[in-house]
This record gives sequence, structure tokens and C-alpha cells, in this order.
Amino acid sequence: MSSTFGTLLKLSTFGESHGEGVGVILEGVSPGLELHEEDIQKELDRRKPGQSDIATPRKESDTVHILSGVFEGKTTGTPLMMLLYNSDIQSKDYNSIKDYFRPGHADFTYLQKYGFRDWRGSGRASGRETAARVAAGAVAKKILSKKGVRIIAYTYEAGGIACKSIDTTVIEKNPMRAADMDAAAQMLERGLALKKEQNSMGGIITCIIQGVRAGIGEPVFDKLDALLSHAIMSIGAVKGIEFGSGFAASKMTGREHNDAMTAKGFDSNNAGGILGGISTGENIIIRIAVKPVSSIASPQNTLSITGVESVISTEGRHDICICPRIIPVVEAMSALVLGDLYKRHEALFI
Repeated sequence: MSSTFGTLLKLSTFGESHGEGVGVILEGVSPGLELHEEDIQKELDRRKPGQSDIATPRKESDTVHILSGVFEGKTTGTPLMMLLYNSDIQSKDYNSIKDYFRPGHADFTYLQKYGFRDWRGSGRASGRETAARVAAGAVAKKILSKKGVRIIAYTYEAGGIACKSIDTTVIEKNPMRAADMDAAAQMLERGLALKKEQNSMGGIITCIIQGVRAGIGEPVFDKLDALLSHAIMSIGAVKGIEFGSGFAASKMTGREHNDAMTAKGFDSNNAGGILGGISTGENIIIRIAVKPVSSIASPQNTLSITGVESVISTEGRHDICICPRIIPVVEAMSALVLGDLYKRHEALFI
């Protein structure tokens, strides 16, 4: 099972949704970086459950424990290991459906691949695994901040309701993490209505990466946009990704799409800050499609593991919309890609 990502800044995550805990080993962090558990915790607190009426009520503090790689408040250069214990497990919620495939989940495919699966909250396929990514991403964010890089993601659309204006100062001031307070209220209202219907909703996340110098990214197979796509598409609920003008480029002419240059820089940013897989110095603009949460109590047709047709309702504690909680995960994976590529770029000149 592939649980490792990165080249010079490399993370390996471990743990299951209903196991003892989840964690990460992050290799390649240079020695001497000032790092404290509070630096990690503030990012984890943005991802943890129970933040709104449309988030899972599972009570997890997501308290991080740094087990290695830090001494006297600074990184040592050795592998950094971080662990988050699971404290609110209710595996009994899955007893009645453990022998059935939940629609939209990886139950069927995991069983086909391994001949065995952890039915308690999806095991490794659970969104709980992303807490480990966020912990590692917090370190990458701190590394990048010293290079002037800032990553901002927000809910652009949820439940078919889109932001009409963009104000990044309000992202952390509403439970949807939207960039428009009026749209956020409508999104939340839509989510609460779907909750009553035992249903869920998806959305679109916009991620803006500022301050990346020109020249970051590896040609051909490890292009910046290719690695960002790999990282973000590895998040379980993500079903699509585009950069800059994205799919709208298919309806544009070359003159419309090309970003003309003058002595002052680029006149536009249809490329989304990346040309030939290498950063241009402009903002990197990413949009991400997030599917509706698969765990819904509304009855659905399915099969048992022995092939018997049945009807299933997925009870338990689940999000109605994952967009607000996936935002720190998107930021984390973006930071890990950039942290790795910066190290690879700097290695060219050693």
C-alpha cells in the first residue's frame, strides 16, 4: 500500500480511523528550524471534527505529539515523527453494515485488492488519515513562510451556491470557510436542509499560492502542476482539479488564453502561475472539485460481501459537507509539494 509521498521532503502516514491513532514520519526537514507542537496544533484545529452543525460530531482533540526529530525547540534534521491518538471511537456504529458495501465508499475496491478490509470507519480509506497530512503540512508551511510563500484556500461553492465576491479575510470567520459571508450563510442553510433529508453535498475549493519564485518545478514528469495534481487528487473526496483558466481554456482562442508579457510582467494569468510545469512567479491558482460525503443515512441499494442484493443506511457520525475541513488538507498537500520542489531546486546549485 502506497503511504509515502515526496522526494527530498518525504512523508509517510500511518494509522486507521478506528485504530489507536494516526501519524506521520516526515523526512528531509533541515536542522535548526524552530518548531513547537503549537505550530502543528493550530493547523490541526482547523481540520478537526465538531466545528459546525454540518460537521461530524465525533469528539477528537487531534492533539499532536512530536515523538522525534525535535530537540530544545528546534528540528534536528532526523526523521520527524508526529502522532495523534484516536480518543472517540464508536466502532459499534458499523456492526450492522460490516458485511455490506457502502455506496460511494472504497469497501468494494479494498476487498477486491486485498481480500480483506477494515470495516471500522473505512480504515486507511477514512478521511481521518488526512490529519497526519495536515500535521506534516504545518511543518512545510513554516518552511515556506521563510521563503515568502503563502497558501490560502477557501470554499468557493457548496451545494450549488457560489461566492459572488471574494474576501479572504472572512474565510476563518464562517463555518463554511467561504470567502463570501452571504454565500456562506446560504451554503450552511442548504447543508442543514440536506441533513434533515439524510443527504449530503459537495463543492468547489479554490486554492491560491502566493509568493512562489519563478523557476520552481521539474520538467516532464515532475512538473509543478503534475505533482500538485497528484498530491491533491490523493485526498479521498477530491474528484477533479484545474489550474488557471482550466477547462474554460478549451473554449478560448490562443490569443485569448496566452498570457502576454510586458516589462511590467504578465498581463493575465490564464496559465495559473505555471508554464511548462515550472512556476512563473505569478499566483498559482487551483480549483478543486469535492464530491458529496458518501456516508448518508438515506436508504441506498447495495450488495453484501457474498453478492446478495440489499438496502443499506449508513448511520453514525458523519459530515454533511467536507469542504470546510478539507481546506487545511489541500493547503497541507500543496505546501508539501512546494517544500519538496524548493529543496530539489536548491540541490541543483550545490
